[in-house]
Amino acid sequence: MASSKKTALVTGASSGIGAVYADRLAARGYDLVIVARRADRLAALSKDLASKHGVTVRTVVADLSKSDDVRKVEAVLREDASIEVLVNNAGLARLGSVVGAAAEGTAEQIAVNIVALTSLTQAVLPLFKQRDAGTIINVASVLALHALPISAIYSGTKGYVLNYTRGIQGELAASNSKVRVQAVLPASTATEIWSEKVSGVPLEALAKETVMSAEDCVDAALRGLDQGELVTLPSVENDGLLKAYDAARTQLFAATQTGKPASRYGVA
Repeated sequence: MASSKKTALVTGASSGIGAVYADRLAARGYDLVIVARRADRLAALSKDLASKHGVTVRTVVADLSKSDDVRKVEAVLREDASIEVLVNNAGLARLGSVVGAAAEGTAEQIAVNIVALTSLTQAVLPLFKQRDAGTIINVASVLALHALPISAIYSGTKGYVLNYTRGIQGELAASNSKVRVQAVLPASTATEIWSEKVSGVPLEALAKETVMSAEDCVDAALRGLDQGELVTLPSVENDGLLKAYDAARTQLFAATQTGKPASRYGVA
């Protein structure tokens, strides 16, 4: 069904990057579906955005580490033909050593950062392809490109987000689809993720000059989307670095396609 409205659904919208995405998309004229665990935060944000931008804002209280709640959001994506944008922003970071890491915390990170993002993307992507229109923004992290001694699990989940997004981009390009899918890789951003309670690392522990505001991060990411970027690193000044990284990545993959062991292994 066609719709005269346009709507954006944003996960993890109750604070930080998600709340800014909701505000910026509302300013662009989108009605909103905002998703998060905290009903009180969602209600307050909904009221504020509706008043500020004159848009319709619906809330969905959902914990995306729980499969039943993921299915609830999937249903909204499948049933609301006005949704043109999906922002997969919800994410969890439990930083620390893998040795001794709580199994529950690991499972939650995988559930939110990988399973929920994949499920929501695959709920809406067929509809976007059918219409040949729509935008998916997958918020990853610069730790998709790097792993720290305390980020093995988190970096692993965000590396998945980047490669999953790249794979979809290639699939869409092969079919000449107009659907857009962007990966956003923020560096340290001033959000609630940086606390002893959430990630285990307080914001104060980070070098102040390395931390970007959520507003600047989202504004840069949306400008990158407008410019047609497939992968956006909001804090990287020299975009040639990403091009060089991609060229080296492509060259390395091509070098694996020989069908025989490298000579340094001395395998007959």
